[in-house]
Amino acid sequence: MSDVLNERLVAPSILSADFGRLEAETGTVIEAGARLIHVDVMDGHFVPNITIGALVVKAIAPPVHERGAALDVHLMIEDPQRYIEAFAAAGADVLTVHQEACVHLHRTLAQIREAGVKAGVALNPATPLESLAEVRELVDLVLIMSVDPGFGGQRFIEGSLDKLRRTRAYLPAAVAVEVDGGVSLSNAATLVTAGANVLVAGNSVYGAIDPTRAFRELAAAVAAAR
Repeated sequence: MSDVLNERLVAPSILSADFGRLEAETGTVIEAGARLIHVDVMDGHFVPNITIGALVVKAIAPPVHERGAALDVHLMIEDPQRYIEAFAAAGADVLTVHQEACVHLHRTLAQIREAGVKAGVALNPATPLESLAEVRELVDLVLIMSVDPGFGGQRFIEGSLDKLRRTRAYLPAAVAVEVDGGVSLSNAATLVTAGANVLVAGNSVYGAIDPTRAFRELAAAVAAAR
């Protein structure tokens, strides 16, 4: 996990997987080459949808880790600082909180690091990149939302490409740039060229007839991008 965030990666999102078969669903993409599994946690308050909590992360963490992959947990919730220790103990390897949900973002990032987990910050489409001016040296990852968070299967917001370019230039080289929302085979290479090195893919992997093939095609496009 020490250097995985600095690689080019496709991170399949289990938001689009079959929740009744999560171990099998994560196993399928890991066997296809996935090294990072994306977990969307939603509370019905910060975003309108409700998904899963720390107990589900705890259930899938052992098989994911045993297969050599890591868990990238995206907290789309209010008051995320209340749940950092629970998700860290459940097996999260990366914890990403929303800038918009954190009154004391500096403190929350320190809390994540103290829990022994990589620290990420997500920005909604309308949130300025410059809101991270005081913490950009303190993060391991910045997640650019290219849709409004809450539901899978949304259309990519085209203005996110310019935001990705500015994000890569704005951050220290060691900080990963992740993009989430509307990622597909048709735009994967463009997103990497714009500055993203971690692409979250939900429907484009798990919504495909053959998720293994879909993942491998996305991963190949990401690897070949210039």
